[in-house]
Order: sequence, then structure tokens, then C-alpha cells
Amino acid sequence: MTRLYDHWLDILGWGGSALPVYSLLQSRLIRLRVLNLAACLILTVFNWALEARPMVGMNIVLAAINLWFILKLLRERHDEAAFEVLQVRGDDEYLRHILRVHAADILRFNPAFIHDPGADDRDAFLVTRGDETVGVVLLTAVGDSAHVLLDYVTPRYRDFSPGEFIWRKSGMLSSHGYRRVVTSPEMVAPYYDRVGFDRVGGSRVLELSP
Repeated sequence: MTRLYDHWLDILGWGGSALPVYSLLQSRLIRLRVLNLAACLILTVFNWALEARPMVGMNIVLAAINLWFILKLLRERHDEAAFEVLQVRGDDEYLRHILRVHAADILRFNPAFIHDPGADDRDAFLVTRGDETVGVVLLTAVGDSAHVLLDYVTPRYRDFSPGEFIWRKSGMLSSHGYRRVVTSPEMVAPYYDRVGFDRVGGSRVLELSP
């Protein structure tokens, strides 16, 4: 019985030690914090079984810190105050820099995307959090509809949906003469069902308030 107990204790210790290492390989903020929280809870049980009280205390504190950050990130997930939308020109050099830096990742989710900086029927938006750019949205006008050419989120914020702040600010899009937003059916893993878009064929459509 003792040997079985020691065996499971070893598994618990090794598993709890491996999780923090694995969490540091995550690019997504929420996923990193959740894995860290799980590791702290496992190591709390492990060190309690070994009667290593200082380590128990440390892991309880770390678990509380991780939980606080998780709740904060979840609150900010749909908080307009946490993000800002900046409109830029299609040939803006910083926009083109962002598109170059993330080109390979962009094509994973938007395989048909090609940026034409000289097109005059397009609107470009950067979604920022503080001084960090977390998303890019490019639209092209087809009549009174804004067709989504690109809706990209950087890996760190992939648990968020920063593009939704553009859709919420329907007055901003309406002022450009748009009455609806139409997404591309070729986009991989779209989130639009969660933010009020309706399915129309293979696309999603959002009717904008005038």
C-alpha cells in the first residue's frame, strides 16, 4: 500500500512540476494562467502530502495570483475600455509592418488573404491594448456592405475577440455608409456566432444600426 501511495505521489509531483514548464510554452495569456493555476493546485496537494508547509504556502499564494489574473483577463475579454480601435490608411507603413510580421500566421486563418495597400475601397483598423497592437481588421466596400478581408488576432490575445469592438461601434461603420458586415466563408475558426452575426450561406452577416 505504501509503495502504491509513493508511486501516485511521484506522478503527482512530476505532473505538477511539468505543468509550469508547459505553461511557459503557451502564447495565449489565459491558457498560460489556467495551466499555471492547475500546476499550483497540484503542487499544493503534493507538498501537503510531504508536509512541506512553506511550499504549500507558496503554491497557495501563486494559485491566488493566477486566479486573480484569470478573472481580470476574463472581465477584459469583452470590455470596451480595455481596447481601442484606430483607423489607419491601407498603405500605412505600421499596418504593413504588422501584416509582414504575422504573415505566416495570418494565412493559417485567412488563406485567401492578399493585401492591396493601394485599393481605395478599403478601410483598415488596428485594435490596440495600451501600446500593443492585438488585432487587425480590413474591410472592402461592396455597395453598402462591408466585406471582411481580414480579421486577425495576435497569438497572445487569441482567447479574446478584439474584432468585436469594431462591430460594436456600429456608428463608426455606419458613418462610412455601411449597413451590414459580411464575413468571408473561407476564414478558419471564426468567432462571429458569439458576437451577433447571423449565418447566411457560408458567410456570417451583421446588420448595423443606422
